[in-house]
Amino acid sequence: MLGPGLITGASDDDPSGIATYSQTGAQFGYSALWTMLVAYPLMSAIQLVSALIGRVTGCGVAANMRRHSPAGVMYFCVGLMAIANTINIGADIAAMGASAQLVFGGKALVYAAAFTVASLLLQVFLQYTTYVKILKWLTLVLFAYVGVVFAVKVPWPEALRGTFVPTISLHSDFLTVLAAIFGTTISPYLFFWQASEEVEEVKCVKEAKPLVKAPEQEPAQTDRIKFDTYIGMAASDIIAWFIILTTAATLHAGGKTDIQTASQAAEALRPIAGRFAFLLFALGIIGTGLLALPVLAGSAAYAVGEMFKWRTGLEAKPHRAKKFYLLLSAIMLAGLALNYVHIDPIKALFWSAVVNGIVAPPIMIVMMLLASRPDVMQEFVISKRLKIMGWIATGVMTLVAVASIIGWLTK
Repeated sequence: MLGPGLITGASDDDPSGIATYSQTGAQFGYSALWTMLVAYPLMSAIQLVSALIGRVTGCGVAANMRRHSPAGVMYFCVGLMAIANTINIGADIAAMGASAQLVFGGKALVYAAAFTVASLLLQVFLQYTTYVKILKWLTLVLFAYVGVVFAVKVPWPEALRGTFVPTISLHSDFLTVLAAIFGTTISPYLFFWQASEEVEEVKCVKEAKPLVKAPEQEPAQTDRIKFDTYIGMAASDIIAWFIILTTAATLHAGGKTDIQTASQAAEALRPIAGRFAFLLFALGIIGTGLLALPVLAGSAAYAVGEMFKWRTGLEAKPHRAKKFYLLLSAIMLAGLALNYVHIDPIKALFWSAVVNGIVAPPIMIVMMLLASRPDVMQEFVISKRLKIMGWIATGVMTLVAVASIIGWLTK
């Protein structure tokens, strides 16, 4: 029963996300743990909306935008998302290369290139049904960040207080980090990916059909999607909580509050928490990167392909979906190229977060409108409860977008 939702949730904790959560824990300690408790219902609601759009209509988010939204809105949302994904891929590849260098020695750029090529070859030449199994098992790498906690001393009463008692500051540093947390946790590429993977499930399973064509499948499929999404988002949220907890107990407690990258966080752990914690953290960065790269590249390729009516899908042979695979390859290689032109990865991550924060609200608004329209979803329009939670999530992300812009203007 676990598939698109689990992979989507796990890929949310990519190296860029790990850097954000590490920075949060190092800078603010346990006082920011409550953000994960707030984020869970919001991210679950909007991902459930995206999954239902894909499963009900048999088309991804971008394809539904093309059919039912103004062209300008579609080009704006998909274009900015693809740019943000490319920058994010570059930052993730850099973090993976730096982490491999810390663990194994050698040159970071060589590792970065090797990871990129390996991931790209798997995406292009491995059958979807096989590749998705690899991605599902790869989600287990996230438990490295649970393991790190057992190597450090945690003041649990303080950690639990930080989780259940919100601490809010109007200081620009806190607002910037708060925007980064929600921008990282609820990212546009996740919407496109989960919807498109539900479409892939329809294509790959012989008896499966879009719910508008096979209403009798609705009870079983809705239950599966809910279970898959809730578990996937819980995995994402819990691991993020553990990363903040670990860095709060080690880096913040040790006075190391200025952490900018995931690899910096791993290196800083070594003298404080020991080699075991360092190795778990560093190897986890590599594993989560391998999980996130195909989701970042694939979501952008799906969205652009659906926008231009190309044949899309990781289940298709390369010669049958040439444009899709060429674009996917171009996005991956462009991300790698960013590491060779000496672009500051911190600035790249910042701009990626800003773009994601700006583009998320309009995409969420369009998705909520699509999921509420009978001419799109027929009798499967989303429930009143899900509609309320989805609009709350959209409102929160709109505030995050404003906070991102304010943080950028005040830097």
